[in-house]
Amino acid sequence: MKLEYTVVLEPDQEEGGYTVTVPVLPGCISQGDTLEETLENIKEAIELYLDSCRKAGEEIPVEKTTPQLEKIEVII
Repeated sequence: MKLEYTVVLEPDQEEGGYTVTVPVLPGCISQGDTLEETLENIKEAIELYLDSCRKAGEEIPVEKTTPQLEKIEVII
């Protein structure tokens, strides 16, 4: 089965590299020093997450809509 998931990449300003999460897969997170490495790492993390779901007899999460990111300005 071929599935696609949206990932959110956040640059690490202090140490460099990226942290990446998958909104539809709670707790699925990875990191890497380069964009390419980060994407490879999250792909592996997603595969392990889905394999864990399958082995536990849980439903495989499917992304039904693409998340939309917006910036909100607040004044404090």
